[in-house]
Amino acid sequence: MTEMLIDLQNVGRRYASGEGTVHALRGVDIQIARGEMVAIIGQSGSGKSTLMNILGCLDRPTSGSYRIAGREMGSLDPDELAALRREHFGFIFQRYHLLGELTATENTEVPAVYAGLGPATRRRKAEALLQRLGMGSRTDHRPGQLSGGQQQRVSIARALVNDPDVILADEPTGALDRASGEEVLRILDEISASGRTVIIVTHDAGVAQRARRIIELQDGRVISDKPNPRTPEPAADAAIEGAGSPAPSWWRSHLDRFREATRMALLAMNAHRLRAFLTMLGIIIGVASVVMVLALGRGSQARVLENINRLGTNTLEFFPGKDFGDTRSSKIRTLVLADAKVMAQQPYVDAISPTVSTTSTLRFGAIEVSAQISGVGEQYFRVKNTELAEGSYLDADTVRSYAQDAVIDDNARKALFPDSDVSPLGSVILIGKVPCRIVGVTKQQQAGFGSSSTPIVYLPYTTVQARFLGNQVLRSISVRVDEATPMAAAERAATALLTERHNTKDFFVLNTDDIRKTVESTTQVLTLLVAAIAVISLLVGGIGVMNIMLVSVSERVGEIGVRMAVGARRSDILMQFLIEAVLVCLLGGALGLALAVGFGTVFNALDVGFQLIYSPLAMVGAAVTSMAIGIGFGYMPARSASRLDPAIALARE
Repeated sequence: MTEMLIDLQNVGRRYASGEGTVHALRGVDIQIARGEMVAIIGQSGSGKSTLMNILGCLDRPTSGSYRIAGREMGSLDPDELAALRREHFGFIFQRYHLLGELTATENTEVPAVYAGLGPATRRRKAEALLQRLGMGSRTDHRPGQLSGGQQQRVSIARALVNDPDVILADEPTGALDRASGEEVLRILDEISASGRTVIIVTHDAGVAQRARRIIELQDGRVISDKPNPRTPEPAADAAIEGAGSPAPSWWRSHLDRFREATRMALLAMNAHRLRAFLTMLGIIIGVASVVMVLALGRGSQARVLENINRLGTNTLEFFPGKDFGDTRSSKIRTLVLADAKVMAQQPYVDAISPTVSTTSTLRFGAIEVSAQISGVGEQYFRVKNTELAEGSYLDADTVRSYAQDAVIDDNARKALFPDSDVSPLGSVILIGKVPCRIVGVTKQQQAGFGSSSTPIVYLPYTTVQARFLGNQVLRSISVRVDEATPMAAAERAATALLTERHNTKDFFVLNTDDIRKTVESTTQVLTLLVAAIAVISLLVGGIGVMNIMLVSVSERVGEIGVRMAVGARRSDILMQFLIEAVLVCLLGGALGLALAVGFGTVFNALDVGFQLIYSPLAMVGAAVTSMAIGIGFGYMPARSASRLDPAIALARE
């Protein structure tokens, strides 16, 4: 007894059309046994294509029952229907529906990819089928390089590659000349002889005569269903047999589907290179902007901190009064040398220097300039981290002996000794009416925090007190804190010490570490603010990716329909378009990073006063962000593609 494979009972299909309804099928009852060759005929609009879509699980009936081998189709979800199309059906289309970027062999392999066959197995099967169909010399040709008959043979090979039970041929000769049409019909005879069920949908009565059973539709109803006694039995040795395939492994199946999705995404990007680049442009600009802004912020912060470091980043300076600008500070005379000596004995002190200051006139020969006179101790230059250009620092003997030795800064050297070839060491200058011998010259201070164009002369504080000020009051006490001691703890201890000695807090503290922290926090806030603005360009780029991907989906509806017809799951379509969006963003991110690094290399080579400092974390973050944008903004278009109805998608080819 012949096994019943396909069973349609009272199947109807309605479509909404404006405010009305179109009945494409009305109460269709058809049973097809395994191994039958059936032709479905009828004029245009009779419901042939709708019936074929329902038979191939590309569409669902709106009423009635459709069973395959006793299994009801109405209860299956989209992926279960895709599995049926993949494992039990092979489609031969009138317009071939080959993928233009793939070769004949690769087109043939597509259903096998979704079935999970390994690369070697599916390649062997595809080439064997193409060879059997007379396409052995054209396996590496793309559809555009093939004739209509050759393309249809590739379509037939694709339909057979998964060894399906049923072949559905929709007007298989409609786009072919007579000779090519006869060859395709001969091949269908051979497929039928192999034991497969062949269903031909056609409006050509001549083509229908090749079948052993003819079903005629009119206005969505079956008006005739009868055997065709004139059809000869095909020769048994002409049958095309499909090669057996080993069961695919789970991981191999998923890996191959991922690789196929990635390959198709790359092919699509390559086919539309200009559009892909323009899509990337927003990501490129956004990533480059974020990375360069953060590098600029780090570079400028480093430069400012470097300037502060030149003053000593771990220094405390004690002044009389409540704060800078206190008019009473000059009357407070409690900050004295004894305070500095007591503080020097504290464990957190690395170096200390009393300081006094005044202004005076410098004279050397005919040159006369105004200058700041700083009286300092021998450890002052360590406290302030001041480096010498030449000569020596002031020492303890110089301080004790009220020596008239002077260290001048670079501004004073330039003012008094304009001839740079002449060393000022050993020269005697007049400070007011006091002659002093130059023993050292400090290096030029970089522009930035703490810089000044006023000439400065450093003398022992004892000398300045005795010869210029006439009192023992200190202007300030400068302390360099030991590296092992937290600055906040050192400030608290020193403040408590002086408060106890003075019986009141008649002084204030300048903590350079506070300045450094303030500069750091300020530059970080400014950098983040500008980076946040730059991130907007990334979001704009992401919206561009989404828009272009939506356009890509609309342009490739036919391809999506073909892939679904040959068994692609919704997840396969989702993955393909999502991978394309991620690849666009990742490549754009990589180009953006390259642009940022290239700009930084050129900028740093120009030596404009500071350098861009790139953060590896920021670069990794930019790359991850670009990938996240691809996923986030690519998901909606990818999901839209995966939700397409396969029958509608094929009709829009």
